[in-house]
Amino acid sequence: MKVAALSSTGYILALVGGILVIVFSLLSIIGSPFIAFFSPANALGALTSGLLGLIIGVICVIGSKFVSHIGWAIVLIILGVYAGGIGGILVVLGALIGLLARLTHE
Repeated sequence: MKVAALSSTGYILALVGGILVIVFSLLSIIGSPFIAFFSPANALGALTSGLLGLIIGVICVIGSKFVSHIGWAIVLIILGVYAGGIGGILVVLGALIGLLARLTHE
């Protein structure tokens, strides 16, 4: 495979993963008031987790443009592992493919 094809594949995977992290975080934020009727502490945890996931998702979407840079690839791998779920897995795969594209280019 060519290096440009690997870079664009990594970009698309990281972008889709970041978008999924944002969507799931927004769903967690929207659903947290409904949990408050049963347990306010759990609602606060869901809201905090949703906000943190939203920040991570935005960073992943912005960083997906730079998956072929070594520093951004490492940051995206760490954020993807922390985000978890299918979105985090896609971010990690995209970052690993971008890192592979960068290392095979040199």
